[in-house]
Amino acid sequence: MTSDIDGLTLAHTIRGEGPTLVLIHGIVHRQHAWDSVVETLARHRRVVTVDLPGHGDSPELPTEEFDLGPWIVAELERFLEYVAVDGEKPHVAGNSLGGYFALELAARGSVASATALSPAGFFRGHWDQTRALLVFRLLRALSRVISPIAPTIMRSIVGRTIANGVFYAKPWRVPAETATIDALSITDNRAIDAAGNAVPRFSVPVDEGVPVTVAWGRRDWVLPVYQAPLVRRTFPQAEVTTYPGLGHVPMSDDPELVASILLRGSRAVSQSA
Repeated sequence: MTSDIDGLTLAHTIRGEGPTLVLIHGIVHRQHAWDSVVETLARHRRVVTVDLPGHGDSPELPTEEFDLGPWIVAELERFLEYVAVDGEKPHVAGNSLGGYFALELAARGSVASATALSPAGFFRGHWDQTRALLVFRLLRALSRVISPIAPTIMRSIVGRTIANGVFYAKPWRVPAETATIDALSITDNRAIDAAGNAVPRFSVPVDEGVPVTVAWGRRDWVLPVYQAPLVRRTFPQAEVTTYPGLGHVPMSDDPELVASILLRGSRAVSQSA
């Protein structure tokens, strides 16, 4: 399904019934990043997964020459209005860059609650942001080399483990099809370059009335857990928890745990669960 919002079409899928929970993936991923938890969530929520601009089946980014963060947040605000039911404020959850967007939407008071899994936006300094971007640029270079044989590599447990170890604590659990999509989608992803122009910041003053839940995997090699203590400096109302055995993209590492985190986080102003 796609939504045409004043000329911007964002690919998305809606499943289940209940309070609306919009799931926002991280850089170089797409809606499929949530596949391992969607079925569980959809028993309790009206779950909306969306491809960010420049990802999946959504339109390419208009440029990479300026800070696209505020532009994408504005598009997401319009998207939330589009998918909302009866004027509700949806709950949102995001991973990595999607976690940053979820928290910025909370800072603006645009959502009922926000849950973030290893969110971007809490770098310890410019060096820390540069380090994270270098990880993605190196992975993109590697993906361009292996792209002709990516499906073959990802059918192997050993291949998936080596290729995806930076993202997942248990990369062998990632389905071969998902791993192949990841490997091929990163090869020409312009969002990696656009992220280099981003200046991660949150709107001030933060709306402290919006419930915020942050979960951080202790085996996150992309945005290390040493960033987690910075969350409450910006969001004093945040519940911040670190988890052993979870990587940067934790959904397939422990689907039951991650689903419970997302349900708990989106229960804050809802009586349904």
